[in-house]
Amino acid sequence: MPEPEKIGYQFGTFKGVFTPSMLTILGVIMYLRFGWVIGNVGLVPTLIIVTLSTSITFFTALSISALATNMRVKGGGAYYIISRSLGIEAGAAIGLPLFLAQALSIAFYIIGFAESIVQILPFLNMKVVGLITLVLMFILALKSADLALKTQYFILLLIVLSLLSFFMGTGENIKPLASNTMLPEKEHFWIVFAVFFPAVTGIMAGLSMSGDLKRPEKAIPWGTLAAVACSYVIYMAIPIFFVRLVKDNNLFLVDSMIMYKVARWGPLILLGLWGATLSSAIGSLLGAPRTLQAIAKDGIVFRFISRGFGKNDEPMIAILVSFLIALMGILAGDLNMIAPVLSMFFLTTYGLLNLSAGFGRLIGSPAWRPKFRIHWGFSFAGAFGCFAAMFMINPGATFIAIFISIIVYIITKRRRLKARWGDMKYGILMLMIQFGLYKLSTKNPNIESWRPNILVLSGSPTSRWYLIEIADALSHGYGLLTVGAILPEKNISYQRKENMEKTITNYLEERNVKALVKVYLADDVIGGISALIKGYGFGPVEPNTILIGETAQESNLYGFTELIRMIHENKKNVLIVKEGEIPKDRRKGRQIDIWWGQKGENAGLILALAHLLGTSPLWRNAKMVLKTIVSSADDQKEIEKGLRTFAEQGRLEVSVETVSLHDSGLFPTIEKSSRNADFIFIGLRPPSTEEPDEKYGEYLNGIFQNTKGIPSVAYVLASEDLDFKKIFLSA
Repeated sequence: MPEPEKIGYQFGTFKGVFTPSMLTILGVIMYLRFGWVIGNVGLVPTLIIVTLSTSITFFTALSISALATNMRVKGGGAYYIISRSLGIEAGAAIGLPLFLAQALSIAFYIIGFAESIVQILPFLNMKVVGLITLVLMFILALKSADLALKTQYFILLLIVLSLLSFFMGTGENIKPLASNTMLPEKEHFWIVFAVFFPAVTGIMAGLSMSGDLKRPEKAIPWGTLAAVACSYVIYMAIPIFFVRLVKDNNLFLVDSMIMYKVARWGPLILLGLWGATLSSAIGSLLGAPRTLQAIAKDGIVFRFISRGFGKNDEPMIAILVSFLIALMGILAGDLNMIAPVLSMFFLTTYGLLNLSAGFGRLIGSPAWRPKFRIHWGFSFAGAFGCFAAMFMINPGATFIAIFISIIVYIITKRRRLKARWGDMKYGILMLMIQFGLYKLSTKNPNIESWRPNILVLSGSPTSRWYLIEIADALSHGYGLLTVGAILPEKNISYQRKENMEKTITNYLEERNVKALVKVYLADDVIGGISALIKGYGFGPVEPNTILIGETAQESNLYGFTELIRMIHENKKNVLIVKEGEIPKDRRKGRQIDIWWGQKGENAGLILALAHLLGTSPLWRNAKMVLKTIVSSADDQKEIEKGLRTFAEQGRLEVSVETVSLHDSGLFPTIEKSSRNADFIFIGLRPPSTEEPDEKYGEYLNGIFQNTKGIPSVAYVLASEDLDFKKIFLSA
């Protein structure tokens, strides 16, 4: 089988990954802030800061290495990896802010370069210098990424020469501080850590070139890890050498050019500083368009932006977009306010890369087969370090970055973009469910944490939608809801069963009802319902409440009665709902009547269900009335007082009403009292062990016939071995 045609430049490890990563790491902070770090905390804490910072970057590099050797990394670098690991929504939430950060970083580095030039040649205008520099870099990027990277060899040479000049220095140009010099107040450890940390966050430069690498699965791991290792050696050596030559720590606090004065040939330090800023700008100018090109190819932004030109698929349009964003940043002239936010996006990206690698290992899918293997603990340690560093650097900028990422995620989710690839989301959810199920299996159900897990047997949703509507109002996201349907097994293919499940699922999604769907094949409906109720569930997670409609035909009463007995004997609560007029708006004045059976076991469950119904969006403004029937006026005050006390102790927002028994009987009394109610709860007695099904069926039929004139009603039978009253009387 012939190999697919390769596009891109096919760079190797050194040119494509090591060089851009190294040049971005060895930057402005090394030249202008290393002495300040030593002056504030001293030598040993400085070495600790370097080690902690590099450890976070090292763990992230390990995660990147694992991810890069588990997939064919195409253009887009971090965006490509995250979108293929955590889904297109997470990729967009990180990719768009990352592109913006990379594009604005071009302006940030160029402004830094321009400021240093103007300090030496003060007659020049900083914005003019910045614009000229940006245009030259833009032309270089349009001309060829290969040529741009070759210029980085020259810049790398300048940085190497500047470091040689520094380590060969004697400190002869260092002058002691004047006795009257005002010293700034020293900062504490974590503030200094926050200032230094961005110095080690340059590993994204090589990753962004993923689409132009000959063998990214090899180049990304070794190029990134080599850059981290080399920079760590340099960063550990610099403070040791500093302290050997500079005896007065106060000099570090007041002189940002101390490295220039220590070096044997000071001008080489300036050349290295300029090279560092320009190389970082070039790295961003090469990386940002390729990130945008990959995002556009996935349809997150306009697809025409993804168009590549020439045999190397040069992202010309994306380069132009990056140029315009950088141009606006340079014209603004001051990026100090947004610089922390940019750092947050880079760190958020690092954190998600670590999480992707950690979850990939924990899920244990056969698809996770990286050639570069690491323990999942390293990845999660890197993620924790990234997020902790974000808050230590700037909590406000952290929240802004997270907020922007969430907004992008939500917008992308609503667009319902169809990804052409699989991701880890299913595996991550399965991992969480697996953990939860194992934990739940060791716990006994308790009334304090009870919630209704409802199986609603509605059949086709279009025919008995009111059952689903009530079930959704009772659960509204707090309990597990399953919509069940029974299909006759004859002449029904498995494909048709699957199609019906998808149809019901889509129907529920369109109406914003969150529910699972289960279609069961059976010879007869009652037998199928019985098998579904007995067998549905997984471990400790199974329906505890079965919601069904009232039987419409007396010929089905015997089977219906058997079903109720079976549900009750299987310790599942029964909720039989009779259709009535369900209010479709949120108008005020609606009423829910709760009929309290003083001697029954259903009262606590009825109150719990009524409370849940009253807190649902559709019924939130409804008035709840707790009613009970009294046979004599002598008991009325005492019973009413007891109900009010119970309601107060249970923190129930209900009105209490006692109703005198009508001469014509119990149900005419209920019908007359609840004539204006919108929904009613009535308790059912359970079938006794020795009671024949025919007799219990007569009891059910009598209730259904005697309540025909009542609006929407739910008949409730509590079957679980729980004292539901404790929901309202617990401490």
